Amino acid sequence: VQLVESGGGLVQPGGSLRLSCAASGFTFSSYAMTWYRQAPGKERELVATISNAGGSTNYADSVRGRFTISRDNAKNTVYLQMNSLNPEDTAVYYCNAQRLLYTYWGQGTQVTVSS
Repeated sequence: VQLVESGGGLVQPGGSLRLSCAASGFTFSSYAMTWYRQAPGKERELVATISNAGGSTNYADSVRGRFTISRDNAKNTVYLQMNSLNPEDTAVYYCNAQRLLYTYWGQGTQVTVSS
């Protein structure tokens, strides 16, 4: 099982980034997918989640209206489009797959928002 995040980097306040998480080794279309983030000195927090078929999404209040989660089950990939980024969005972003008692994590990708 692998979850490989990509797309992180350094961006100025107000900018945008698109994160990707490529999955392999399990039946991607059966799993809900979630993006989490963890800032230095803080607990990991849920950012956005999407149901296995993509019909349902949910967002943290802090990102609602700025971030969009989506998935392509044909490509076994989940995305996080992040707009209007601010320094408070700086964190390591992790991809998570969840189904019943099964959960998998990626290694994370760093997002830094700074001028």
